[in-house]
Amino acid sequence: MSEQQQPQFGVEKIYLKDLSLEVPNAPQIFLERETPQIEINIHNGAAPLDQAGLYEAVLTVTVTAKLKDKTVFLVEVAQAGIFQILNLPAVEIDAVLGVLCPNTLLPYARETVASVMTKAGFPPVVLQHMNFDAAYQERLRQMQQAATAGAAN
Repeated sequence: MSEQQQPQFGVEKIYLKDLSLEVPNAPQIFLERETPQIEINIHNGAAPLDQAGLYEAVLTVTVTAKLKDKTVFLVEVAQAGIFQILNLPAVEIDAVLGVLCPNTLLPYARETVASVMTKAGFPPVVLQHMNFDAAYQERLRQMQQAATAGAAN
């Protein structure tokens, strides 16, 4: 009788996959004294790589600042990582990719956003902690509702 293999999780590589900064109304926008409206959108996704047990997770953060109808700045950061996940059922792998991986990537994305904002001449935007577990549970709930509604039709 063989022993059941233990679940494994490892960070193979963390990297910046994409970075975009736009300040379309510079230099005039720097003369404005009003405080802009800041909108932050966070999206995470993951996909298996060719090698068994390796996955790429990407946390994309988009920060947009607007002043009336003018865009002050738009920064988008795609922080990515290669993770090794072994000896877990598919449903648990999905949870690891939806919760643990973005939690690992968020501090890197936070630092990149703050640094880019400073280099662009703006005060740093500091991303707050996000509860990826709650977001993952909400996504599961929505998928179950859609499946139930689809089965009813």
